[in-house]
Order: sequence, then structure tokens, then C-alpha cells
Amino acid sequence: MTVIRHPRPVPLRHRYRPLCRRCPGLALDLGSARTRAFIAGRGMVLDVPTVTFPGSGAVHPVQRGAIVDTPGTARMLERLLGHRLPRIGRPLVVVTSPVLDGPAFRAAARTAVEVLRPRAVLTVPGARAVALAAGADHVRPLLVADIGAHLTEVVLLADGAVTDARRTALGTTDLSDGTPPELITDAVVGMVTEMLRQDRTSLTRTALRRGLLLAGGGALRPEITGGLPGGLNCAVQPVPSPHTAAVRGAAGLLAVAHRHPSVDGVL
Repeated sequence: MTVIRHPRPVPLRHRYRPLCRRCPGLALDLGSARTRAFIAGRGMVLDVPTVTFPGSGAVHPVQRGAIVDTPGTARMLERLLGHRLPRIGRPLVVVTSPVLDGPAFRAAARTAVEVLRPRAVLTVPGARAVALAAGADHVRPLLVADIGAHLTEVVLLADGAVTDARRTALGTTDLSDGTPPELITDAVVGMVTEMLRQDRTSLTRTALRRGLLLAGGGALRPEITGGLPGGLNCAVQPVPSPHTAAVRGAAGLLAVAHRHPSVDGVL
């Protein structure tokens, strides 16, 4: 299990020229199992396996929440999205990223997205995008569990910023290899319990009183989520369409980003 506690907020680096308000807007969620894309004005245009085909077989360029093949990711994006974007105007792109190992993921994602000739590339922590998609109150502390195909993250948000995060390299695809679903359930309970134990503030306890917000494909698996209310002694609420929540939250940031000066940073 990997841990991050109270990182410093990453400042946005402003430039002087304004963003083009008429530029195409693209939201991307590069998941280990599936890639999802949302184009402003058109809605969801992609929900496909995250694979590339450099030779005779399929290769997975994103694994366990890390981009392990940046050129392959770029080829995949060009194949899937190059013909879907308008020929006139360079797109503003918002990409979701895992909270832990975020800098490495963001750097690789920006490099891969260059194939789409973006005007600017912004990244947003996946948990924050989930909270936006759920319409959650950002002022009060909030706990988000994102149970993906290869990775499970539990993130504490306060005032919309990440203040604590844990993850485990377990996800729904591991169930097909004989992993008992209780292992993922126990991992989520263990991560939240460790947050409570190490938090010297009241943020985690306050968030837990609100309940746990669930996202990712695992939120649709009752064999994983069924034991969470009893294990955590709190309410557990899946977001609507939890498997697409991250990309929908990122899409919601496109309009906000278009109204601000040109930014190349973290939302």
C-alpha cells in the first residue's frame, strides 16, 4: 500500500495570453483497462479498452495506474481521437490522473497527448473529478474510494484539495484470477482505518461521518462493496454511473478552464 499525507498544493502556472474560448475541449480518462473521452458539445465519444497494436498482438500501455508505454499511448490516442477532433483549432485537454505517482503520470500523459496538438493540457486528480461529477459539497471534508480495474485509491479531499491518499494495486480484473473480493473490501477498510489512525486533525473523522463516496467499476460490484458499510460503520454511496464519473468530472472542468488565462498545470 502506498501513502501520501498532506502534500503541498501544486500551483497553476499562468501565462499571459488568454485561452481560446472557441477551441475544442477534450476530457480524457486513461484507465488501465479502459480509455474514456468526452468532447465538449458532443458528449462521450469513447469508452474502449486501453490497448495499442504495435505488432501482431495487443499491448496495454497503462498498467496499475501508470503509463508504462508513452509512445504506445500516443499512438492509441492518435488512432482513436485524431479523426474526431476538428481540424481547425487546437484543443484544450483535461486529463484525469491518479493521486499517488501523479507527477510521473502527468508528465507521461502530457507527452502522449502532444500527438493531438493541444493548446494546453491540464490534469485533475481522479478523486476530485469524481467529486465534481457527483456534485458533492467541496467545502466539507470528503472521502472518495475509486475502485478501478487495476488500482484502488482512497482519497481525502478538503476544500477540494487532496490532503491524504492511499492506494493498493488491486482491482476488479484481479477477481478473474481468483482473488477473493473480500481482499479489495478489506483493503479499502484498512486504508480508511489507517487514515483515521494517523490523522492528527479531525478531517478524516468528519469526512467519514458524511460517508464514503464510491467510484470506478468496482462500485458496481456488490461482492466488493457489500461489506464496506459494516466494516467502516458509515454510509457508502456510489456516484451515478461510477465507471464514467472521472471523465464526466473532467469534462465539467472544460468550461471553467476556457474562462481562465492559459494554464499548464493541475486543476
